[in-house]
Amino acid sequence: MSRTTVALVSTALLLTACGGGGQIGDTGGTGDAKKMVLIPGVAAEPFYISMECGFREAASAAGYEVDVQAPAKFDATLQTPIVTGVLANKPGAVLIAPTDDKALAGPMRQLKDAGIKVVEVDTKLEDTSIASSTISSDNEQGGRLAARTLAGLVGDKPGSVLVLNTKAGTSTTDARAAGFEEEIGKHPNLKYVGQQYTDNEPDQAASKVTATLSANPDLIGVFATNLNTGEGAATGLRNAGKTGVVNLVGFDASPKQVEDLRAGAVQALIAQDPATIGRTGVEQAVAALEGKPVERDVETDLVALTKADMEANSKYFYKQSC
Repeated sequence: MSRTTVALVSTALLLTACGGGGQIGDTGGTGDAKKMVLIPGVAAEPFYISMECGFREAASAAGYEVDVQAPAKFDATLQTPIVTGVLANKPGAVLIAPTDDKALAGPMRQLKDAGIKVVEVDTKLEDTSIASSTISSDNEQGGRLAARTLAGLVGDKPGSVLVLNTKAGTSTTDARAAGFEEEIGKHPNLKYVGQQYTDNEPDQAASKVTATLSANPDLIGVFATNLNTGEGAATGLRNAGKTGVVNLVGFDASPKQVEDLRAGAVQALIAQDPATIGRTGVEQAVAALEGKPVERDVETDLVALTKADMEANSKYFYKQSC
């Protein structure tokens, strides 16, 4: 056991001896260095469920008690009270997908200042001084991969392309949109008509597609930057009778999107590896707790799935339960 671990365990024992405060697990004390908490971006989303599966597996194998608390929506005002509640209980480490790259900086700094190791998973803050490590996909690369995939589906046909984003200030989806815009500019037959924000709501994504089709009847492609926008875009195209006519490239491989890909409602998906993000987050948190070297930035794999090769890459399909 390293000096850092001894110090953390001693601190936890001292806090327990002092009594009082919020209970964690069976410790009865105000802190537990052998507990890890995962705070995903939103509850009940297959991407974060898959991440949770990797997190639980790795943390339990390393001997840590685990807890998962997620906001009902991808919203900083809902996630902040969760962070505050976790701070009061003082676990050894918190893995968090911040829902805003600025608004969560204050609450997350409080975690760090309390001696809790902070690891970012999926999304990240602009302030790089708070987290010990950040694990996510290379999202700009994912956006470029989406643009290349869409261009391959379209071929030489001319037309307009739209990006559906979630919320401004979401580091991952903003990076995907930026990568897409950069890459799509290399294809002169495709006119980029910009990005629109959907507030991470499928119904808004559907209505944005409908409105864009009215304004741009030559719409030939849509890139949806995450799961909810992809599901909403597929609905919008279906309602407009444009399924398969407008090529839809989604991001993430939820069960619903995989089903849409298999049925032809979606032409391609850019899949991440959320379980590996969760496992790697635990590995970095354990290293930080034990005073071992920590990798500041870790990037995980992305893969483009089409109907032709999706079954061969089924390991990238997201889960609905662990």
